[in-house]
Amino acid sequence: MLRFEDIAFGPVHSRRLGSSLGVNLLPAHGKLCNFDCIYCECGWNRDGAGDRSMPSPEDVRAALTDKLEKCSRGGIGIDSITFSGNGEPTLNPAFADIIDIVLELRDRYYPKAKVSVLSNATMVGKKDIFNALRKVDNPILKIDASSTEGVMLINRPAGHYDLLETVENLKRFEGDFILQTMFLKSPEFDSAEKANLAAWMELVRELRPREIMVYTLDRETPEKDLTKYSVDEMTKMVRPLIDAGFSIQIRG
Repeated sequence: MLRFEDIAFGPVHSRRLGSSLGVNLLPAHGKLCNFDCIYCECGWNRDGAGDRSMPSPEDVRAALTDKLEKCSRGGIGIDSITFSGNGEPTLNPAFADIIDIVLELRDRYYPKAKVSVLSNATMVGKKDIFNALRKVDNPILKIDASSTEGVMLINRPAGHYDLLETVENLKRFEGDFILQTMFLKSPEFDSAEKANLAAWMELVRELRPREIMVYTLDRETPEKDLTKYSVDEMTKMVRPLIDAGFSIQIRG
């Protein structure tokens, strides 16, 4: 399973974002997330429970400045500075302050690069998190299933979770966000099952995100009995949305 030991890492090639410089706001030697997704490339939460320390804004400024200076001197292209790493980035208590720092450094070193945040959207109801996500170019927010029951099977959230609450919070973006959805099949859940797919498309129509990222399994997963879908299969699944004019990026 992947672990990101540096605060700033890469850039790496991203299926969705091009040349992506990663920012990890979570523990360097563990995993910290309020989801425990069956497909997570970082493994199960229990396997990364040893480290709970998170970088401070000053840590992020120093690490990112060093990385951006080196990339700039080396002529390395960066399309996106991307908050990802070992878990859910919005769990860092200084997330909002760190967003401001990263935007400042982006403008200084790579003004054409986008700032992207990969998030499970569970913290969007908090005012400071919402306001911070509104500042970035690409708030990429996850909904993998069209019901709370489905989320429990795929994402296994810790504590209280209600998909309807998440949907209501996402409506506050007024469509100015990117919806990310994993398509897969497990023994308990199938994204392609007729009722699941129809309900997910209804959520998309309700939220009307400016873009949708549909993707499938690409790396080793903690749950072993999972099946990926091909690009052709996923394209057929979302064809009604494509025909309706939604912008959909499909990655295998």
